[in-house]
Amino acid sequence: MTPQKTALIIGASRGLGLGLVQQLHRDGWQVTASVRDPLRAEALHALPGVRIETLDIDDTAALDALAQRLDGQVFDLLLVNAGILGPAHQSTSAASAAELGQLFMTNAIAPVRLAERFIGQLRPGTGVLAFMSSVLGSVTNPEGSNMALYKASKAALNSLIHSLFCALPEPRPTFLSLHPGWVKTAMGGPDANLDIATSCQGLATQIECYAGRGGHHFIDYRGQLIAW
Repeated sequence: MTPQKTALIIGASRGLGLGLVQQLHRDGWQVTASVRDPLRAEALHALPGVRIETLDIDDTAALDALAQRLDGQVFDLLLVNAGILGPAHQSTSAASAAELGQLFMTNAIAPVRLAERFIGQLRPGTGVLAFMSSVLGSVTNPEGSNMALYKASKAALNSLIHSLFCALPEPRPTFLSLHPGWVKTAMGGPDANLDIATSCQGLATQIECYAGRGGHHFIDYRGQLIAW
């Protein structure tokens, strides 16, 4: 009998994180989902068997506590979804040190720091370490100049992920930088051309397809490669 697959989804109270938990739950996975406020995670509480943990990804003490609670557990998937858009002005000249620090900490530094804590708990041989990136994180992509700071934070995330990947000894697990498409979420807005369910179904399919391949891949929800 094939053992039940396990996933740890970071940032799952709404949007794509919640959508992925719902998709994996439908697919029969055992899911642990982190949220900043469990009292505002009604949709997660409605999913039988989903374990809900509290975490602010920027809080080192909270990360330490989560690592202690999940010590010894093995995951087929660790996916970090937490992220922010950053200041509305998206301007290097207008940005304050606090705005930049918050943006790059949440979108680039904290996700990789978390991955470093849990990477040893990925299932050997087939475990997948995935991060919610964006096609805007591609430095070859000329689009999104009105989101310059957000673009830079996602490019930084991709770079730090790759540095972590290269620093690991062989055999390395599969790393994925994922572009979900332009999705109707609070961040994507109502004009986006993709619904959450379609994006998450595609992302789940790609996670399954890439399990065990090794390497670091920058792909979208349809499996198309994105230039770095």
